[in-house]
Parts: sequence; C-alpha cells; structure tokens
Amino acid sequence: MQKINIDEAVQNLSALIEAAISGEEILIVKDEQSIVKLTPISAVKRLPLLGSAKDLIIRYEDHNKPSEDFKDFML
Repeated sequence: MQKINIDEAVQNLSALIEAAISGEEILIVKDEQSIVKLTPISAVKRLPLLGSAKDLIIRYEDHNKPSEDFKDFML
C-alpha cells in the first residue's frame, strides 16, 4: 500500500488512478492522517445473455424413451 501526500496526489492523479486500476491500493494523507483510499472497483457481474447457449445443447428426439438397461426396474 502506497502512501502519498495530498499535494503530490493532485499533481500525479492520472498515474495514481492507473496504479489503482492495476490493483494497487493508495492512501492519500493530509497532515500525516489518512483521508482517502484509492482502490480498484471490482468488475460488475453481468447477467447471462438469454439464448447464448443456442446450438450448444443437443436434444435427441427419443430423449424421454426409457433406457433398455432399466427395463427390469420399471413397473
């Protein structure tokens, strides 16, 4: 975690933002007291796109037909 004075932070804000984006935590201090913490925002979790698995799943016409292996167990 990097500590930086508020005056230096004003001059180097772009570089500090880039550092935060890359995962570094930065504390901005004033009068030797921490006042701001720059941290990256975690990625927003997107909802799945409906229909995105189209043509990836194969459904056979006889998918409901009982398997021959289970005939002994069926009533």
